[in-house]
Amino acid sequence: MGLLEGPALVWLGLFSALLCYQFILRTPTIRRNGIPLKKPPNTLPIAGNGILFLQARQKLFSWFVKCERQFGRETFQISVPTLPPGVVINDPKNLEYIFKNEGVFSKGDFFKRLSWDLFGNGIINVDGELWKAQRKAGLAFLSASNLRVLTDVALPRYLGQAIEYLIAQARAGNTVDLQTVFHEITSQLMGKMAYDMEIHANDEFTLAFDYASGVTTERFQNPLWFITEPFTGFQFRRALNTIHAFGHSIVDSADKARKSPKVGTNSKPNKLDEIYGSLIQSLLEALGGNQKLVSDAALNYLSAGRDTVAQALTWCMYLLMQHRFVTAKIRKEIQDLLDATADPFIGPDGSNSRVNSAVFTPTLLPYTMATFYETLRLYPPIPFEIKQCEKETTLPDGTFLPGQSIVFWCTWAMNRSKIIWGEDADSFRPERWLTEDGKLTTKSASEFPVFNGGPRLCLGKRMAELLAAQIIATTVMMFDFMPAFQTERISKSSLTLPMDGGLPCLVKLRANDL
Repeated sequence: MGLLEGPALVWLGLFSALLCYQFILRTPTIRRNGIPLKKPPNTLPIAGNGILFLQARQKLFSWFVKCERQFGRETFQISVPTLPPGVVINDPKNLEYIFKNEGVFSKGDFFKRLSWDLFGNGIINVDGELWKAQRKAGLAFLSASNLRVLTDVALPRYLGQAIEYLIAQARAGNTVDLQTVFHEITSQLMGKMAYDMEIHANDEFTLAFDYASGVTTERFQNPLWFITEPFTGFQFRRALNTIHAFGHSIVDSADKARKSPKVGTNSKPNKLDEIYGSLIQSLLEALGGNQKLVSDAALNYLSAGRDTVAQALTWCMYLLMQHRFVTAKIRKEIQDLLDATADPFIGPDGSNSRVNSAVFTPTLLPYTMATFYETLRLYPPIPFEIKQCEKETTLPDGTFLPGQSIVFWCTWAMNRSKIIWGEDADSFRPERWLTEDGKLTTKSASEFPVFNGGPRLCLGKRMAELLAAQIIATTVMMFDFMPAFQTERISKSSLTLPMDGGLPCLVKLRANDL
């Protein structure tokens, strides 16, 4: 008798009203050439696909792959309570249309509302002039001259520190987490070059951001997050306070450095010293000194610049541990390069930790880069993307989208499309990225949307390639990595693709083979 009294009755009434609003008053049927779009498997009469979106992300990935295999390139409609009407696209022509029509498809109110607490007015979350100003600052930071300093000075320094750590752990017979190792390299790089700050893989800010990213992702999966979060979100709010405090500290430090007179020294500054903090200074100039705005922008770039690359490298090493023949081909390519170059790989003192990783470039290592691209295909750092229509439009396949409707595409599923990648789409095969004469080839952004496309093409694409060439080549050449885990590695809840539990492994030094 008491089950539908008091608070329980109120919750039931709210939920019923929400469903009535969503499905009776709000959700139109989306059509293609006048014919209603098909709906995916497991669509329920009232909840639509809402319950599906509550399941673990690995199962959600599998569901999107199943839908892609069933529908091919056909657009289909999904229904989730509290979401505007939405479609899922798999056709590269539709995606190319979205990339080319930035004014029609934006991040939109839906995405911003769910991600605002974490990203605020940062580049991941904004459109229009604010997006252009932040992108301009990013372009200045990722200039050719700055990237040269990264490859010649900064990356060899921080990679060298990682090599020293791995050597010590190998000699001690300890287990290491390669995800943490790679995250430490990218954290130090972005921290110093972009913000002139010390940032590490396991500091308080990083752990808080990791947690907040997971909760933000769950908002996209849970249509009633705004009801449950006030009761369950204490740790999330605490993490956000840590993140925002760190963002303000970045801006405060940069502002003080900007206003302080430079003290002359007798020593000549190196190239790395000259570009320390160059991104935050560009953001201060572009955004007029608004501390909250600059803080949001800085935190967005930090996430994009360090997390995705470190995660991609982690998945790459995971795949290489399972495919030793690919590792052997990478080592042969590296050895052939070293045999043909006058630049030594080992430092002049003969120490294994003094490696000259700058000799490894993407152009000179096509098979290594093919391996990296194949990793990105199977484990894309951003597995889902969402856009919202600012006004009604019609996709190239004839699908009519009303204003404010949502467009999803699952990069994870598209990258496993047998239509695009062939019958072996589920297999790890770096050779698919090489021409017959061994040169690296690519796919269009609409077929391989890992780096996004159109005006929003990833600014850090070149930086990611440069980091991958040096880090993969150096670590694979110097070490053997043996798995210290029993089960298949999967990703944990996040806006990106971190490996759940990291990548624990044993390390063996290959010094005698160099």
